Amino acid sequence: MSSYKSDIEIAQSAEIKPIGEIAEKAGIDMEYVEYYGKYKAKIDTWKMPHKDAKAKLVLVTAITPTPAGEGKTTTTIGLADGLRKIGKESIVALREPSLGPVFGVKGGAAGGGYAQVIPMEDINLHFTGDFHAIGAANNLLAAMLDNHIYQGNQLNIDPRRITWRRCVDMNDRQLRNITDGLGGRVNGVPREDGYDITVASEVMAVLCLASSLTDLKERLGRIIVGYTYDEKPVTASMLKAEGAMAALLKEALKPNLVQTLEGTPALVHGGPFANIAHGCNSVIATKTAMELGEYTVTEAGFGADLGAEKFLDIKCRVAGLRPSAVVVVATVKALKMHGGVPKSELASENIEALEKGLPNLLRHVSNIREVYGLPCVVAINRFVQDSDAELALIEKKCKELGVNVALSDVWAKGGEGAIELAQEVVRLCEKEEDNNFRFSYEDDSTIDEKLTAITQKVYRGNSVIYTAEALKQKKQLEAMGFGKLPVCVAKTQYSFSDDMTKIGAPENFDITVRSGFLSPCSAKESRLTNNSLTETSISLGLAIERSCAYMPKAFSNETESTPCTVPDKPAPFSTSTAKNLSQ
Repeated sequence: MSSYKSDIEIAQSAEIKPIGEIAEKAGIDMEYVEYYGKYKAKIDTWKMPHKDAKAKLVLVTAITPTPAGEGKTTTTIGLADGLRKIGKESIVALREPSLGPVFGVKGGAAGGGYAQVIPMEDINLHFTGDFHAIGAANNLLAAMLDNHIYQGNQLNIDPRRITWRRCVDMNDRQLRNITDGLGGRVNGVPREDGYDITVASEVMAVLCLASSLTDLKERLGRIIVGYTYDEKPVTASMLKAEGAMAALLKEALKPNLVQTLEGTPALVHGGPFANIAHGCNSVIATKTAMELGEYTVTEAGFGADLGAEKFLDIKCRVAGLRPSAVVVVATVKALKMHGGVPKSELASENIEALEKGLPNLLRHVSNIREVYGLPCVVAINRFVQDSDAELALIEKKCKELGVNVALSDVWAKGGEGAIELAQEVVRLCEKEEDNNFRFSYEDDSTIDEKLTAITQKVYRGNSVIYTAEALKQKKQLEAMGFGKLPVCVAKTQYSFSDDMTKIGAPENFDITVRSGFLSPCSAKESRLTNNSLTETSISLGLAIERSCAYMPKAFSNETESTPCTVPDKPAPFSTSTAKNLSQ
């Protein structure tokens, strides 16, 4: 029997402070705290007076995920606690867990060991109901769309070209592809339909990138739900759905306040799944955290080729954020898996395998420094099985790139185990002359140029190949005015390439674009998140971009285009890579 306490045992035995005390520690006046029981609260950021977001922004990302685990969330939480240990006012900004993985194979997203956010069992379950609100708003739009068709279809919507799907926050493969509207005339118009997982809904992207309730409503209105018989897009505003959707989301838009095991304030709000969406904590939560503390520690989903790329190329571009430093998390075990060692044999020292797997870490580090121009530290999430020789090899190889390595022992020691890492992060943040932050592509690049830049600079592949269908659909997107938008690439999280079997640091590969559609990127990819991806495709869709875009007048039923609140920033175009299970 193990002598170690489980995560839930550690969490439930912790001395949890009333959430009002945590709000006071964060500098939030009680007037703006809305209690959800004793230990959770929402922050009314609309009424709260705002100040300049002066905190140093630290992004935690990781190597390419493996079944051995990396500990990105655990490190993020432990680092925030470690910064407090060395006298820095830190606040952590995290993504909310989805019930799909919680009741699937991944587990929760509240950290682990002695680096957790609590009450973890609440956070990993219904929490404050944000995901329910997102699902309700998503399905309200679906219901209004189908009801419009049933009531006479004044907008001339083609039922065969509806792109808006329903959603449920669960891994329910039985609902991925369905036929609905059966049972006679009074029960609707029969058509093919399907469900995505809630976190892949375009409504989630809207929530995460909105800056206010008004902005939220405007973004919801620009969602494209399908097309007319004469190939014109149909938006949520044309169905007059955005007001009701915003009403359902008005409480969910407020960030959630909880705490770490050591009492560090934590804003947990939105954003899972960087292989199908932008995979980051909400803009509202991140900016609020940056107003309240000296250091804001946040994370992005999966490896740096997905989460960090989206955080830097999309979120920072849209929200005007500038990171001060990046932490790349790795484990010896995961690197040995990238070197070809099976999971059952990771406990023993294997320098040869580690050396084969190290290029994965080094490529991520190189990308952060050379592609994005940001200072970087490698955090080794330490296990007792790690040998001194293995740790020394990692440190040597990283130093050859000019990057320091800090051992992280936060699972066992909490903030105390992150002091070395915290000190290095502070050092990097204070050397502003080393920060040359830039995007991987320019705003005015074409879709081809943006995809090629990501493929060559971040993935280190050769080129992007389009099938005939994808090429046709890409040209259609460009003709509709979406050609200059940033790209959101969703692909397998298990490889730099679009082939999950190519572990380590593959080279000489192409990214194949197989299909394209003007619809949420979740339309296909959400059905894949819990499946082994033996092959992948890129779907050219619009999810995040329609949520924050300058809506072209041709697509709007209003006399004027409604801009995003961030001036002069084009909104993201979504390019999705994943296996199409419907084929």
